[in-house]
Amino acid sequence: MNKDGPVPTSPMLYDPIPEGSVQTTKSMQFIAAAAVSLAAVSAGTALAWTSPVNEQLNLNTTISVDDDQKSWIGSYLAVGAFVGALPAGVLAERVGRRIATMTIGVPYLISWALLVFASNVGMLYAGRIFAGIATGASCVVAPMYISEIAETSLRGALGAFFQLFLTVGILFIYLVGAITDWVTLSACSAIFPLLLIICVFFIPDSPIYLVKQGSRQEAGQALKTFWGRQCDTQTALANIQAELDAVSGDAKLSDLFTVRSNFMALTISLALMLFQQFSGINAVIFYAQSIFNAAGSTLEPSICTIIVGVVQVVMTVTSAALIEKAGRRILLLQSCVVMGLCLVMLGVYFHLKEGGTDVTNISILPLGSVVLFIISFSLGLGPIPWLIMGELFATEVKGVASALAVMFNWTLVFIITKTFGMMQEGWGSGPTFYFFALFMLLGTIFTFVKVPETKGKTNAQIQAILAGKN
Repeated sequence: MNKDGPVPTSPMLYDPIPEGSVQTTKSMQFIAAAAVSLAAVSAGTALAWTSPVNEQLNLNTTISVDDDQKSWIGSYLAVGAFVGALPAGVLAERVGRRIATMTIGVPYLISWALLVFASNVGMLYAGRIFAGIATGASCVVAPMYISEIAETSLRGALGAFFQLFLTVGILFIYLVGAITDWVTLSACSAIFPLLLIICVFFIPDSPIYLVKQGSRQEAGQALKTFWGRQCDTQTALANIQAELDAVSGDAKLSDLFTVRSNFMALTISLALMLFQQFSGINAVIFYAQSIFNAAGSTLEPSICTIIVGVVQVVMTVTSAALIEKAGRRILLLQSCVVMGLCLVMLGVYFHLKEGGTDVTNISILPLGSVVLFIISFSLGLGPIPWLIMGELFATEVKGVASALAVMFNWTLVFIITKTFGMMQEGWGSGPTFYFFALFMLLGTIFTFVKVPETKGKTNAQIQAILAGKN
């Protein structure tokens, strides 16, 4: 943990439990993190569901869905996530991380049931809203749970589980969606929230939560489950209690605007969230198959999206190590530059195609551009805005600031997914991708001028940089 302790309003930002001097075992920590990360797999299936389904809805004779309704089907996930993210931390504080994580499975199951048995557009809307509620809650509770059971040496590896399992869920949708109809796809996706509930049922609650509840004996037993029978539970419990005793209380919203370092941290965090979403990433994920269909690629669109999904999984596995070795700024800069170039190439391709030019000889360009786009996103604008948010803010404002950033991010997800189809229809695909490329240019400039390098720096050093003292 940070020496000033966790902020109650943002439990997902707890640091790992300090390690004791006795050797620990790590296998159970990986198993438990994998169990909790089934929530991320479920989130990935919800995020990518529209990619194969949008095309199938065009052929559906039972439910009539127009383009505007399809955009709402995609966008309602973000609406639900906005609603689900805020109360998730409160629920975890009141009933515990374990029960809160299991509870997330319920709206996921409701969403898949609504989609499987949908007989009208309203049921599709409702299903996506429930999926969004669970997705937003997953983004808060699962990382919180994982961070509270991990010893320091595993923080990076286990911290990457959520994003990794998210991409696994996306790949699952691309694979199964390529060989089955959307009703069967929805039914198959329900296996993950079921597994989430079952697997988390058999692991203990977070030691930090148990200590906060005064259950030190249960907390010690949980530590032995996660860290092994020989771990130094007394030292760990003492450290946890000391950290909790140091909590000073909730931050004031005004502190974010009256203190220069806080305001700079908020500005940078919100800007990176803006560039993350206005890179068009969620539009690409949501509508990947539609993009390849429109491009007229010689490869089957479903095969193209599977390739994209595989690349995303592989690059997410490697991203954590690169973040620590290369630093934050350089990866953000490469991400903005490379993604911007990819968007320009997509824009040129569609501009030529929509203008009547024969693009058969360069039909591989959309696939290559999207794959490179995903690689660059996975190394930079994907994980780093979330990582750097936790590094920039001072402890006393981290909770309220992260809440604002999460709300802002899901608002942007809604805006992009709702308007992407309208932009393509009104402007054409070429200008739409040029629009996103412009934001990558702005992101490059902003990152170069305003974003500090936080690798290897203490929170005090980062605050001094933001305050203009270094």
